[in-house]
Amino acid sequence: MKTKALFNWSSGKDSALALYKTLQNPEFEIDCLLTSVNQKYQRVSMHGLRVELLQSQAQSIGLPLEIVEIPEMPTMEVYENALAATLTQLKTRGITHSIFGDIFLEDLRQYREDKLATMDLQGVFPLWKIPTKDLIQEFIDLGFKTIVVCVNERYLDKSFVGRIIDQDFINDLPENVDVCGENGEFHTFTFDGPLFKQPIDFEIGEVVYRKYEKPATTDTSDTACDTSASDAFDYGFWYCDLIPN
Repeated sequence: MKTKALFNWSSGKDSALALYKTLQNPEFEIDCLLTSVNQKYQRVSMHGLRVELLQSQAQSIGLPLEIVEIPEMPTMEVYENALAATLTQLKTRGITHSIFGDIFLEDLRQYREDKLATMDLQGVFPLWKIPTKDLIQEFIDLGFKTIVVCVNERYLDKSFVGRIIDQDFINDLPENVDVCGENGEFHTFTFDGPLFKQPIDFEIGEVVYRKYEKPATTDTSDTACDTSASDAFDYGFWYCDLIPN
């Protein structure tokens, strides 16, 4: 009897590799992909990816997609309530485990596990503590293709957004940037590889800059966007819009 699980799908490379590894594991049956989407803009949270391309990914992978719609800049309470409502519904399908593509952020893993425990769910982390240099090489060697759709200007300039991750991209990264962007340096959209029945067809649109306004509340740690750092709102993001074909 396989363990029934949901997979937390970001649309990017770490999710793709973690899902690929999970599908090779006979212990698990993946019931669905779960993705949070900005309700106002209908784009994947933080990645800025159009929901149409997210849906194309799920269709090509061959797994059902469940979307959690989140307001822009939600408080932690709003975010957690929206997620809990969806997880409560999914549990009725026999799901007992929730799988993530996290690699080494201890606080994030602890947060996920604590929240899941309140719902009697268990977290699974197929990429955990594997060196990121090994992961990105495996990702490329497997034939996955991914494009950078968002960069944090604190770490990378505009020239990195819209690039395909290959050896040249890796070589160009500054020393202080993790090759998998695990600290939020960049986000990606995976459009081809062994997960997909066919590549996702898109064209590159405009590159835009966005800087988020600091919430009116003095307690910025209460937002769901990891804004507890004192300089969290000093930096903006470059986004590369991808247009479905």
